[in-house]
Amino acid sequence: MQLGLAPKTIKYLMFAFNLFFVITGIVLLSIGLVIHGVYYQYQHFLDNSFLSVPSLLVAVGVIVFIIAFFGCCGAVRESSCMIITFCTLLTAVFILEIIGGTMGYVMRTRVASIAEEKMLKTMPKYNDSQEIRIVWDNLQRDFECCGTRNASDWTEKNLTMGIPMSCCDQPIGAIGSMNCTTDSPTLHHEGCMDAFAHFAEKHAAKIAGVGLTLAVIQLIGIFLSSYLVRSIRNSYQTM
Repeated sequence: MQLGLAPKTIKYLMFAFNLFFVITGIVLLSIGLVIHGVYYQYQHFLDNSFLSVPSLLVAVGVIVFIIAFFGCCGAVRESSCMIITFCTLLTAVFILEIIGGTMGYVMRTRVASIAEEKMLKTMPKYNDSQEIRIVWDNLQRDFECCGTRNASDWTEKNLTMGIPMSCCDQPIGAIGSMNCTTDSPTLHHEGCMDAFAHFAEKHAAKIAGVGLTLAVIQLIGIFLSSYLVRSIRNSYQTM
C-alpha cells in the first residue's frame, strides 16, 4: 500500500511529534518528581491533594513513553489499529493534563487557608513531637519566618516554651548561647503562613502551566493521528 504525498507528510510529522512527545514526558516526569519532593518535605502543612497532583504528572510522564511507542509503530507499519490506540491514549492523557492543570489553579486559591489551619494545629505539638519540631525548625530557618502569622503565635500557644531558636538568625558557633525573643535583632518578623503560601502557590502555578501547555500540544497529536487513520483507510478503499 502506498500513501499519497499528504499522508506521507503526516506520517513524518507523526515521527517528529512522537520525539517531541517523549521530551514532554520527560518534562512531566521531572517536574512531577521535583514538586512532589518539595511538597512531601512540608506535607504537615498541606493536604493530600497537593501531593496527588504532582503524582499525577509523574504517572502521565510514564504513560507518555508507552503512548509514543504505539504512535511510532503505527506510523511505520501504517497500522490504523495502532494509530487509533495512540489517538485514544493521547486523548486520555489530554484529559488528565487538563485535570492536573485545573487542579493546580484551584490549589493556588486554597494554599493560604490550608497552611494556616495545619500550622495552627501543629504548633502545640512542637514540644511533644520531634518530627513536628524538626519540620517547624526547618521551615522557619529555610523561609526566615516565625510562627503562623508572627512570632507572638509561639508565646500565645505555649508560654513556658517561648519562641524557638529557629525563629532567629544564629551566627556560627552561637547555637545554644543565645535566646530568641521578640526583642532579638535577628528575629524573623514575617509569618510562615505568608512565606510558605507564596512558595506553594508558585509551585502550584508551575503544575497548572505545564499541564495546560502540554495539553494543547496533545491536540496536535490527536489531529495528526486522526488524519493519518483516515488516510490509511482511504488508501485501502481505493485499492
